[in-house]
Amino acid sequence: MRKSAKPIKNKNGLILNSLITIASLSIAVFCIGAFVLRQAELEEKRIELERLTSECIEYEKQNSEYESILNETDERAYIERIASEVLGYAYPNERRFYDSGNGGN
Repeated sequence: MRKSAKPIKNKNGLILNSLITIASLSIAVFCIGAFVLRQAELEEKRIELERLTSECIEYEKQNSEYESILNETDERAYIERIASEVLGYAYPNERRFYDSGNGGN
C-alpha cells in the first residue's frame, strides 16, 4: 500500500501565492478607492444639477415676465415707464424734482 503523499510546498509556489494575494488585494483596494471617488463625484454632480435646475426655474420665470411684457398691447407705455424709472430719461419739456434732504435726520 502506498501512503498518500502530502503536497510539498516549494518556495516557488509560496512566492506565487504571495504575489497572487498581493495582486488581489491591490485590485480590491483600487476598486474600492475608485468606487468612493465616483460616489463623491456623483454627489458633486447632484448638487450642481440642483443649482442648475433652480437657475433654470428662475430664468423661466424671468422669460415668462418678458413674454407677457412683449405680448402687452401698450408697448409704448412700457417703454416710457422703463425709460423713466430705470434709465432716468425725461421728455425735453418735463421737469423733474428730486428730494435731496436727509430723510428727516
